[in-house]
Amino acid sequence: MAGFLDRAKEQAQRGLSQGKQKIDEVQAQRTGGDLLKTLGAAYLAERRGSGSPQATQQALQAVESHIATHGDGFLRA
Repeated sequence: MAGFLDRAKEQAQRGLSQGKQKIDEVQAQRTGGDLLKTLGAAYLAERRGSGSPQATQQALQAVESHIATHGDGFLRA
């Protein structure tokens, strides 16, 4: 009986770990999308004369930092 419970506990922990990993992936995707929206808004504001090149550059750096940390999968989603 103890072996069965150990296996069940192990399987449950594996499931929780996989669930947490998937949540982390979804959050990284969402954050990446938000950063792209910010970059687009900064670029549009700059082109229309109400934004600054510095704001666009900061937004671009944030996107590049996110890519370095989490990969570029959010660009294809």
